[in-house]
Amino acid sequence: MSHPLASYAAVIRPVVDRLHVAVRHASRAEVRALYAARGLVPGVEIDLFAALLDHPVPETALAARVVYTGFDPEATQAQGLVELVDGCWRLTGPGRELVSAVDEVLGAAAERCWSYRPSPSLPGLAAVEAALPLVERLLEAGQASGGPVFRALTPVWERPGASAAARLAVRLEALRHHRADAHRAAWAAAGLTAAEIQALGPGPQREAIEAETNRLDAPVYEALDAEERLVLLGSLGALPDGFQVPA
Repeated sequence: MSHPLASYAAVIRPVVDRLHVAVRHASRAEVRALYAARGLVPGVEIDLFAALLDHPVPETALAARVVYTGFDPEATQAQGLVELVDGCWRLTGPGRELVSAVDEVLGAAAERCWSYRPSPSLPGLAAVEAALPLVERLLEAGQASGGPVFRALTPVWERPGASAAARLAVRLEALRHHRADAHRAAWAAAGLTAAEIQALGPGPQREAIEAETNRLDAPVYEALDAEERLVLLGSLGALPDGFQVPA
């Protein structure tokens, strides 16, 4: 049976993803420079930074998080940024220093992207202020409806004095894991492996898995009423992403 908010979950997903990708894209050069200055390359710690700055992450959660790409635990630890202790990944001293700097870069990128107002009709950072408390409520509600990765990667760390844009950026990243857990559960229930779902093309089976993903993701949005859901969708949709159409 479908969920009444399944269609909302389907519609808001690409809106959230667009903003996440926009912040990562806008900060990419600066983040790579931070790593290059230390003779390092970005690893799993950059995908978990907001959680790792707050708490250790169980290795089972990280394994699920990277199920599509995989990773080498020994090579990961060899960079000296994270370590596996008692079944959990945690930051080392140098790792905490580096990802704290990454957090500042990402927050500044979000502020730049979302404050841009090429037209006075666009809300700019006012949209951030409208969306932030709603996303915070979704993260709280997700503790009941979310899967293992979402629960392992929340709560997220908040830098003292962080701007509303920086706070929204890390919370949107965390919210994405609610749907990611739903998607992993949907294709696993269909009897597929990670490789098989990645290779699966359009068709009835793909549509069924996406519909199940929407159904499993939808309950988190029950935390908002109909008007709040509209405000959230409109606010996030109004935020610019900084992408340019190639000439």
